[in-house]
Amino acid sequence: MRIYTVDSFTDQFSKGNPAGVCILDNPASDAWMQTVAAEMRHSETAFVLEGEAGEPYSLRWFTPAVEVALCGHATLAVAHVLYSTGSVPETLEFSTKSGILAVSRDEAGLITMNFPAKALEEVSPPVGLVEALGVKPLWVGRNEWDYLVEVDSEETVQTLSPDFLTLEKVDARGIIVTARASQPGADYVSRFFAPKVGVPEDPVTGSAHCALAPYWTGKLGSDSLIGAQLSQRGGIVRTTVRGDRVELGGRAVTVLSGELHV
Repeated sequence: MRIYTVDSFTDQFSKGNPAGVCILDNPASDAWMQTVAAEMRHSETAFVLEGEAGEPYSLRWFTPAVEVALCGHATLAVAHVLYSTGSVPETLEFSTKSGILAVSRDEAGLITMNFPAKALEEVSPPVGLVEALGVKPLWVGRNEWDYLVEVDSEETVQTLSPDFLTLEKVDARGIIVTARASQPGADYVSRFFAPKVGVPEDPVTGSAHCALAPYWTGKLGSDSLIGAQLSQRGGIVRTTVRGDRVELGGRAVTVLSGELHV
């Protein structure tokens, strides 16, 4: 089987978020995919299997520790690999735990993924969240996966140094910290922490923008925005809210490819 490492949400090597992509020859067991993901050690490794004629690809995502229901940067990586290595239609469909996801590519090579929007409800911060982040929240919300914490400035997001042992005890897939952007070329900034699922900080998190995009669209009044994720590697996600869906756009770079021998 072919296996790849791809940097997503970037057009530069060593930027964006690296993902593993395994092109399956046949269906694989959950335990085997989890073991391969642990060996790859990326925040996500995607496993994709071509469907029967006319059927969507099957797509699943694993961190080194658990399977997740949605992953943007690994989906982008899969689409990039399929577009780069085979004769595939410009619009791809994937059957996933989050339903059928459509991905397309424009003439300039920008890959756009159509994902479900994940609306947030305002909540009181759970025990340990504010202490672990060391910030004063302007607003805290929660959806089915994550907490979102808005803070006062891009600088506050950039300089965060969380207490991961405490943050790991927060009952959520991850914690999104965000603020309005001060840098040119971006509308909002964010970082994403998910120690509970084995990813202390994720470099660029597509699925987090399923919450970030509608949140900032509501605050800024524009359906189309640019989000900058301020991890050490950094990356850019272009978002457009369309009702209960969010379009996430980005580019990707293949870093390595090879054969899996297990």
